[in-house]
Amino acid sequence: MSKRPVIAVAGLACETSTFSPAVTLAPAFHPKRGDEIVERYEFLHANQPLGQEAEWKGALIGHALPGGIVTREAFETLSQEIVDRLQDIVAKDAVDGLWFDIHGAMCVQELDDVEAELLRRVRAVIGPDVIVSASMDLHGNVSRELAHQCDLITCYRMAPHEDAMDTKERACRNLVNILKGREPGKRPLKAWIPVPILLPGEQTSTRIEPAKHIYAAVPEVEAEEGVLDAAIWVGYAWADEPRNRAAVVVTGWNEKAVSQGAEKLAKLFWDARADFRFVAPTGSFNECLDAAVKSSPAERPYFISDSGDNPTAGGAGDVTWGLTRLLERPEFKAPDLGFTVIYASVPGPRAIDTAVAAGVGATVTVTAGADVDDIHAPPLTMTGRVHSIKHGDRDAVTEVVLQVGSVYAILTKLRKPYHKEKDFTDLNLAPRAADIVIVKIGYLEPELYDMAKGWMLGLTPGGVDQDLKRLGHHRIRRPMWPFDEDFEKMPELKTVWINKSNEPLTGPDI
Repeated sequence: MSKRPVIAVAGLACETSTFSPAVTLAPAFHPKRGDEIVERYEFLHANQPLGQEAEWKGALIGHALPGGIVTREAFETLSQEIVDRLQDIVAKDAVDGLWFDIHGAMCVQELDDVEAELLRRVRAVIGPDVIVSASMDLHGNVSRELAHQCDLITCYRMAPHEDAMDTKERACRNLVNILKGREPGKRPLKAWIPVPILLPGEQTSTRIEPAKHIYAAVPEVEAEEGVLDAAIWVGYAWADEPRNRAAVVVTGWNEKAVSQGAEKLAKLFWDARADFRFVAPTGSFNECLDAAVKSSPAERPYFISDSGDNPTAGGAGDVTWGLTRLLERPEFKAPDLGFTVIYASVPGPRAIDTAVAAGVGATVTVTAGADVDDIHAPPLTMTGRVHSIKHGDRDAVTEVVLQVGSVYAILTKLRKPYHKEKDFTDLNLAPRAADIVIVKIGYLEPELYDMAKGWMLGLTPGGVDQDLKRLGHHRIRRPMWPFDEDFEKMPELKTVWINKSNEPLTGPDI
């Protein structure tokens, strides 16, 4: 190819729990269009190698905060705009490739396997000859249909996802290398192996074993002669679709190396199924609070994950169950009892309006939470002093800290994850100096992990309950570990060759 290849960029990403009563609307995706997409990814900039080697044409990408199921209207609106914008791009340029920028765990009302459905619509515009490279979250799902429509497909290798940008760049680099003729062909072999395991991310973090050594084997497989890329998907545990399970995909040019690599990774994952453990000590919420109260100064700040309503896993984010029980504890009823506790967070738009009108320093009585998810606890009414107010956050819009006894409760207009120290210090809070920090999260993100001197993962209720068996899956394939511990017949874990994207998909869907 003498001229620079033209590569379009499109995709929608949202990790969605089908066990949450929340729904996700189109604005939640914060869509980026055209040049905004290239600007979003530094590795595509004109002064970077990939930016120089290809001409990148942004259609539309949207990345929503994890949440409840996406409405059909939202999906149709955004997917139609992707189609329309791709039609404009194709009308002006011959498109050689497409980077499919997705998560892989999006669920939409009335549809299954949504990423495959979106790519079907994209393919109808760009045609069968365009090479598609997908980058995904390792908590996404890879159906046979999605693997078929992609030519290249990869995912993160770290949880927490510290390699997210590296993965996206790798997907683009592999695509460019193929389009520039640096690989033996245009469409590599694709070895796909579904693995009948469905576990939460909090049991499969690559920080600890067994995921640590399993994922360490991925680059080893990729380094084999004739292998282009290797990937393991844990899958997404809080959605109830037939596609939800772990999977391995290895791509490349040497049939033996690709197949052996895929089967090696699948066997590693399966053989470790009984060894997966939570990433931190676990307990009921009260057990976590008891441990935090009894902790020594050397163990503080003591972090507690209020995991059942984790907004970055798909929880509604407005469950009041944890904060209600925290405020019931006698140790935290007054500000002079020796504890400083931070709780993040509960949305309450009306509470925000009241606190903002009253101003910092005022004492207010407000009601927050349970507008969306009131399954486990009702809206919470509390009286406290307005400690701080912040406007302009991308997710929360407005944040208020309300001091109730010795608890500094963060209230938001819209739900927000609290992953960075700056999220707290911007609110005039000092998490490093606090005794207890409670966050709606699963495994701690890197900055919080480094800050925590003690940590427990609270097994709390919500749309992303860590106790998967009490959620009520009924559409996932069976048998499935850990829902079924006795398999009448062990899985074969043999390579399933997926047809090239410009060929009909044949063979059974196992």
